[in-house]
Amino acid sequence: MQIKNSDHLEHSHSFGQEKKRPGELRTFIVIAITATMMVVEITAGILFGSMALLADGLHMASHAAALSINAFAYVYARRNAHNPAFSFGTGKVNALGGFSGAVLLAVFALLMVWESSSRLIEPVDIIFNQAILVAVIGLIVNGISVFILGVKDDHQEHDDHDHHHDHNLKSAYLHVVTDALTSVLAIVALLTAKYFGLVWMDPLMGIVGAILVARWSIGLLKSTSAILLDKQASKTLQEKIKLQIESDGESQVADLHVWSIGPNIHASIISVLTNQEITSEEFKDRLPTELGLEHVSIEVNKPK
Repeated sequence: MQIKNSDHLEHSHSFGQEKKRPGELRTFIVIAITATMMVVEITAGILFGSMALLADGLHMASHAAALSINAFAYVYARRNAHNPAFSFGTGKVNALGGFSGAVLLAVFALLMVWESSSRLIEPVDIIFNQAILVAVIGLIVNGISVFILGVKDDHQEHDDHDHHHDHNLKSAYLHVVTDALTSVLAIVALLTAKYFGLVWMDPLMGIVGAILVARWSIGLLKSTSAILLDKQASKTLQEKIKLQIESDGESQVADLHVWSIGPNIHASIISVLTNQEITSEEFKDRLPTELGLEHVSIEVNKPK
């Protein structure tokens, strides 16, 4: 049998990834702010011979590079949204950007521990007034960046924890929060060292900050790797799907696979056993749109 018109068999796998996500513009704005502050601090550090300024400028540079990865992920996912080479669209690029950012966060945490530990063993001279000024300026700049990336849209406020987050945006957000935290801890440590002579507080706060950064990194690694490895969706979502498919009281879900293919987007393969004359399309119609199921394949069989 020849199908004369197969247009109805063709459908897009972009799943809305061709649209600009709110986090994309925010990330570019924060990159511009971070890069500007980086240039100012590195230039001032070289001109005035301040290691504190130079070190903070290089720290800003590392986070500007990490944020650039997040920005690239947004642009790449959008521009390749209709590329047929991606079986389920480019939604997972978002998770990949978040995963890459989480790895860099872990690297930064290790570097912070290494540097802080070496300063505990061999303390260095600190130019307190200049260092405190740099930390305060850094805190203000990072506070602005945190605010920009932390603003929620109305639809975001209703998302739950089941892979619905923009992991790429979360990665960028954690990077600027890390910077802000570093500045806060630095201010506390420098003030304590300056007025109470507790110089060891500076490297100790660095280790405390590294531990917090490592915890954020591990959390983001877990959530993004679950998506990249096609981990089964939450039990809650699975039960909702089963409830709808089995709503007639005669059908039974024999096998169910549900996995994330992008922010708030899931694909599913369902095997149903039923004695009734119900087509796969009729079963699909039972699934409400709010479940986020954009690509569903249903196999209908008779019980043996």
